[in-house]
Amino acid sequence: MNMKEQNGKLPAASSGTVSLGGALSVHRIGFGAMRITGDGIWGPPKDAAAAIAVLRRAIDLGVNFIDTADSYGPYVSEELIAKALAPYPADLVIATKGGWNRPGPNQWTHDASPAHLRQAVEGSLKRLRLDRIDVYQLHCPDPVVPFDASMETLANLQLEGKIRLVGLSNVTQEHIERARRIVPIASVQNRYSFADREWDYVVDYCERNGIAFIPWFPLGAGTVAGKVLERIAKARNKKPI
Repeated sequence: MNMKEQNGKLPAASSGTVSLGGALSVHRIGFGAMRITGDGIWGPPKDAAAAIAVLRRAIDLGVNFIDTADSYGPYVSEELIAKALAPYPADLVIATKGGWNRPGPNQWTHDASPAHLRQAVEGSLKRLRLDRIDVYQLHCPDPVVPFDASMETLANLQLEGKIRLVGLSNVTQEHIERARRIVPIASVQNRYSFADREWDYVVDYCERNGIAFIPWFPLGAGTVAGKVLERIAKARNKKPI
């Protein structure tokens, strides 16, 4: 059997589909673009050509959902996605996030203020070469900025046509319920894997309410796949994550 096909479908398509806000449908296997940056999620990757090749290979294998953020690099991940894939396939959904500043490698500081989020959306539109972002997610609630103010900003940006769907990341059920009083929520992205079930109750809430749940670190940063992933990475002279 051709490696690219399974039951007549590309591998990602064989995973089934999930609805985003009732407006978009994507395959359950997507591509998280955090690691196409440099060490510490900072600066460009050591091999930009390889990063671009990985993005293009993901599309070849049927991936039609890519998740990124302006803080990855910062900006590097979004720029590489556009360089590799624009003009985009008609069925490709790109989700990005905002709400962090990056002072240095492995350093993250909150900023989900209305002014920052508006600037972040404008920047992501430019870097991704889009007229409208398919899914824009608040990357993390800001402990200083009122949560409702952050969500009202995203709701306004949606009304202005700059965002199609609004999502959340790193949130509790209470955050989701508060956000839904302001704007429809299409997706929630929290840390989750077979080995890390802290957010089971959020997954259950999302399932009950028709909200797509997007796990980050679904392989537990390599711990779930363990030695199998290590062996594959070693054979290709790569890191497992």
